[in-house]
Amino acid sequence: MCSIKEAALDITLHFLKSMKQDELADSLKDELVFIHQRKLKSNLKRKYQCVFEGIAKQGDSTDLNKIYTDLYITQGVSKQVNTEHEPKQNDDSRCAESQEIKIECTNLFESPEQGKQIKTVLTQGVAGIGKSISVQKFILDWAEGKENQDISFIFPLPFREMNLKEKENLSLMNFVSQFFPEIKGLNLTRDDKFKVLFILDGLDECRLPLNFKDNETWRDVSSPASLDVLLTNLIKGNLLPSALIWITTRPAAATKIPPDCVDRVTEVRGFNDALKEEYFRKRFTDEEMANTIFDHVKQSKSLFIMCHIPVFCWIAATVLQNILEKINNNTKNQAEDASITLQESDTENIPKTLTQMYTHFLRFQIHQSRLKYDGENRPDVSWDKDAILSLGKLAFQQLEKNNLIFYDTDLKDCGINASEASVYSGMCTQIFKEETGIIIGTMYCFVHMSIQEFIAALYAHLFLDISKKSVFDQESTEQETKNEAMIDMLKTAVDKALASDIGHLDLFLRFLLGLSLESNYPLLRGLLTQQDRNDESNKDIVQYIKQKLGENLSPERSINLFYCLNELNDQTLVQDIQTQLREGSLSSADLSPAQWSAVAFVLLTSEEELEDFELEKFKKSDECLIRLSAVIKTSKRALLNDCNLTHKSCSALAAVLGSDSSLKELHMNNNNLQDSGVKLLFTGRESVKCKLETL
Repeated sequence: MCSIKEAALDITLHFLKSMKQDELADSLKDELVFIHQRKLKSNLKRKYQCVFEGIAKQGDSTDLNKIYTDLYITQGVSKQVNTEHEPKQNDDSRCAESQEIKIECTNLFESPEQGKQIKTVLTQGVAGIGKSISVQKFILDWAEGKENQDISFIFPLPFREMNLKEKENLSLMNFVSQFFPEIKGLNLTRDDKFKVLFILDGLDECRLPLNFKDNETWRDVSSPASLDVLLTNLIKGNLLPSALIWITTRPAAATKIPPDCVDRVTEVRGFNDALKEEYFRKRFTDEEMANTIFDHVKQSKSLFIMCHIPVFCWIAATVLQNILEKINNNTKNQAEDASITLQESDTENIPKTLTQMYTHFLRFQIHQSRLKYDGENRPDVSWDKDAILSLGKLAFQQLEKNNLIFYDTDLKDCGINASEASVYSGMCTQIFKEETGIIIGTMYCFVHMSIQEFIAALYAHLFLDISKKSVFDQESTEQETKNEAMIDMLKTAVDKALASDIGHLDLFLRFLLGLSLESNYPLLRGLLTQQDRNDESNKDIVQYIKQKLGENLSPERSINLFYCLNELNDQTLVQDIQTQLREGSLSSADLSPAQWSAVAFVLLTSEEELEDFELEKFKKSDECLIRLSAVIKTSKRALLNDCNLTHKSCSALAAVLGSDSSLKELHMNNNNLQDSGVKLLFTGRESVKCKLETL
């Protein structure tokens, strides 16, 4: 019916133009716009209203609005992270404000400054932090008529699909209509009548050169050009100058966009403490289950901190639910009270690190899939080495190329039958999935890129276990012991991760190092053989990483190496970070809020307890104190004297004093706190939770 109406309107529009009835023609054009808009909203709502876990065709779909938990998003400082690899400039505004500015996702394009227009937003965040789910919620709210109704059209263009158009020459109009056939015939240049938003999701997945410097200027939306030319000119504002642009990316890839093309930088920070609890409450309809699991997460310092990453919350919820159900099932006939909790059980094997959690996740998914497809309910995991080798080979080879989307030929090259991918060897339901792209048909990917990175790291160890060779040097004929090959593999992985401008091997490296620890081998019994490693070999790779930390690395690369040392249970992390900050290689002006969070995360999850927090060993500033207030909360003594602090620090300290902290001594002399700052401190001191003995 709509197509008939649209055809009739087109014919009428043609006659009105020939009769020079311009006002009537414009009114009719508006009606055509509404028709296109209704079609687009309907299709976007259908595509984005559900979240799929596992295979899109067979997995469980969940209404996004029922489970969505707001994310903590802050305004970054423009030009801050984007200039990471460029000469440093003196810009006082970059570190002038130490307090975070929270941004609502729905208000991304609203400027606090009157008269200033925000047209291009760059949103960054680490893997799994919730960038894509934020995009999905933004689109769904618009399509359902809830938010941002001043925007006439939203065009989500994921880089993972745009990559396949790299060699084609198309006009912008033709390019967009290929992705969204429902708007074919729409004149996007009528910027006086409607507002358009392009969402370029996943810049870190982009295979295009994005040559902003040398690409020719392009202004005609109807003339064909390469996709690289179209995108660079769209972002620059040459094509459709009135269009809004929203780009999402992992932090390291943000350097692909010139700073002067971005009006606002935001960072997705994931879940704060309150949002973590909200997530688990929404995740489980069984209130008792939700309480038990969240209580355990909260009692484990490392787990609770890591749950600021939403995808980690999902994996943790999956793993802990399975552990709890297993404990309950085993005790039903053994005790009168079958309501045993995680806290009452032996919790030694509960995962505490990133690598352990993902290993447990893989074990449980394989076990459940075996039960579902083969009827097996064995107490231990039945590993299928061939299946993991094939899937791991795909994960590793494509990760090296920075490919997160695969096609039938990629699967066949690794010995995977695409038609059986959904239940491949009974292990893929919650690990591997297939999607139907807008223009490219069937494609395959892992449920989350972090799972691809984990499977790739596991494959590297399995390959070494079988062939006695490093996965990075498969053609080598040199004879090495397995231990020597292991060290060579780990060092090569460190080098490759540091050489990546976009950080696509960062998480892979963390998993690779975590899987090298002997303490993690019991979880992989039956898949990997125990390595004959000694303390010296572990010290060797730790020393190699510390040697790299002494080189001139960007903050992003340095922080990832700290993550790696944390995964290796290195006991000197606190001192190492203090040294880096003191020597200026991690100066406060260079760190974004998310990077400060990373520093705090590593300090908080380090095995070494921080008895004394001495601010002068980090950075004498309000900003450093505010960013590391969570670390102060876990220390017994905070030595903050002679640190150039002002009243700005006191609200953060008052919050620490008024919380369930370990702080018993606080030294604040010789700082310019003023009366207002001292009053704030005493507000925190008067809290019933305050344990402070000396101020």
